[in-house]
Formats: sequence, structure tokens, C-alpha cells
Amino acid sequence: MRKKVTVVGAGAVGSTSAHWLASKELADIVLVDVVQGLPQGVALDLASAAPVEDFDLKIVGTNNYEDTADSDVILITAGVPRRKDPVTGKFPSRDELVKINQDVVGPITEQLVKHSPNSIIIVVTNPLDAMCHVVKHISGFPRERVIGQAGALDTARYKTFIAMELGVSVEDVHAIVLGGHGDEMVPLPRHTSVSGIPIRELMPEDKLQAIIERTRKGGGEIVGLMGRSAYYAPASASVAMIESILKDKKRVIASAVYLQGEYGYNDLFIGVPCVLGSTGLEKVIVMDLNDEEKAMLDVSARAVRSVVDVLGYAKPA
Repeated sequence: MRKKVTVVGAGAVGSTSAHWLASKELADIVLVDVVQGLPQGVALDLASAAPVEDFDLKIVGTNNYEDTADSDVILITAGVPRRKDPVTGKFPSRDELVKINQDVVGPITEQLVKHSPNSIIIVVTNPLDAMCHVVKHISGFPRERVIGQAGALDTARYKTFIAMELGVSVEDVHAIVLGGHGDEMVPLPRHTSVSGIPIRELMPEDKLQAIIERTRKGGGEIVGLMGRSAYYAPASASVAMIESILKDKKRVIASAVYLQGEYGYNDLFIGVPCVLGSTGLEKVIVMDLNDEEKAMLDVSARAVRSVVDVLGYAKPA
């Protein structure tokens, strides 16, 4: 029996995720959205590509959460993206976006858990780290089954910029980005290399620091160019996580997970290297950070905590 993946939100990230899932033939797909006709149309359009692209699976578009029942993995992309107000030209404030998407993600989670109580949930909706807390709080799931897609995307951008600068294949760039999904994320040059060659042997420090800064602002750069959030790379990063879970590949992927003492943090979703397998989060890999790296991660953790506090949830005893 094939696995089943539900994608919540048939917008750009959700529909692109469904596209990647189908192209890899990973599972039957359910696209669910509140907008009448949207998920049905996306599903029909994607299904019509099957004879051309040679994938053979069931793709359903629906407005009914009953159709998501017994999903193995659920990807939550629904929410209000970072988008300029057409009148003021301003973005919503951090607190506004947190509360808006809390009111979106909370009721969605209730429906998902009702119909798929044994699922693994991957969160994409921003502010990512805060929305992970919403899903965990509402679902009551153990930390192994609520995972945020952040580090996979941030690391991909970091690798991309390095490859562009050096004129090398992205396949040969090895790197990782820790911390919260935002301007305080923590790229780690000491653990960055190209085919085993340390990055600092390949480029001057000023170039490296410019790439780090560009990585931190990568999402904002795309919003500034398009007037809306990215979707190709976030979807691709999400599907890489789903694939590792469905195939029990046990890949090491930077993911936002609920830390319980690792790296010195408790009861907080932070992006760290994780082993992802059939049960979801199977292991948190604790890296040996130097003082500078730990200090940057502390700054990132404080930034995440300040956003999470907006949710108004009581801290665990």
C-alpha cells in the first residue's frame, strides 16, 4: 500500500511541493485548502501531467479534511505570507504575522490530528519556529512528530551562494546552517567545505561574510524582488525531508526541532542537524561549537524565544 502525504495549502509552496512529490513518485497526495476549487484545480492539472512525466499515483484536491485521513506525513504550508501591503508598501509586523498565522495554523492542526493521529507533521508556515510551537501545543504530539522546515532551506541557499561565487558545482559544497529561520540564523564557516577543502582556503573572509549575510537575508531578497515569498526552494527542501522520512533514509538534515537540553536549550524549536527516518526525528546531532558559534546560536535562540512568547502559551513547568 502506498504512503499518503497531505499538503495543507494549495498556494505556491503547497502546489510546488505536490509537484516535487509527484515527480519523485513518493506517495499519494492530498491537497487541501479553504478556497473552493483551488486544490481541485491544482490536483487535476498536476494529475494531467502524469502521462507525460510518467508518474503514477493518486492526487486529490479537496476542501474537506476528512479526505486527509490516515496520512503518513502532513506538510503545513497554509498561512499569510510575507507580502507588501499594496497601499502602504509595508510588511506586517512580526507580532501581527505571528497572531494571524497562529489563528490559521491552530484550527488546521486540530482537524489534521483528528483525522491522522499517527502522522508526522512538517511545518513551513512562517514565522516558522513559532508555528512549530502552535502545532506541537495543539496536537499534543511528541517532539519526534513535529518538525520545522527551515535549516534545509537556509543551508540550500548558503550552498547556492557559495557555488555561485566559486563557480563550482553545488553538489560539491558541504555546509550547514543552524538556529532560527530568520535574520539571526547561524551559518557555520568552520564546518563549510568544497569537496573537503575548507571554505576559507577558497575565498577571502570578506566574500565569505557577504555570503553569510546574503544567506540570512535570502528570503527577504526574494520577497523584495518578487513582492512575495519564495516557493521553489522551500518546496524542494520540504520534499527532501518527506523523502527521508517515507523511505527511512536517515538523512542528516538541518531541521527545527523541539530541543530538550541539546545545545543548552529547553522547550524551544531551533534548527539543528537531525537524523530523519520513518519515525520522524530519530536523533539530534550535537555539534561541538566554539565560543563564537555558540554565542551566535544564543542570539538566534533569544530571537526565536521572543517570537514564541507572542503566542501567549504558558511555558512548560
